[in-house]
Amino acid sequence: MSRDPASTDKLRALISKLKSLTAAAELHWERQLGSAHRYARWNNNLLILGPSAPLSDRSTPRYLFMTPFDSPSCIEINTSDEELGEAVWELVAAVESSTVAEPPTDPFAVNEDFLSRLLT
Repeated sequence: MSRDPASTDKLRALISKLKSLTAAAELHWERQLGSAHRYARWNNNLLILGPSAPLSDRSTPRYLFMTPFDSPSCIEINTSDEELGEAVWELVAAVESSTVAEPPTDPFAVNEDFLSRLLT
């Protein structure tokens, strides 16, 4: 994938920030029930990291997918990216480390608080 150096630098800084926020437990990643992906909500964006596989398995490509909640725009960066692939691997390791003991969640389950806000 060809991109200008300034965009690559911005993406590298973004991935680094996500990794730092994850390590500091300021960005909470979850694993959806029945899914091989981790997801997080950050700055009105949905972040998806996947698929889940042992960290030792570097033959399974991983990707970071980012999309705003209010737009169809998106960015995807994968571990095959020559310039950013290693940064994605580092983020995968940070996310795996921070979520290893967490049970999967069902983001589509009925949430009474959310339902109450819809009905007011």
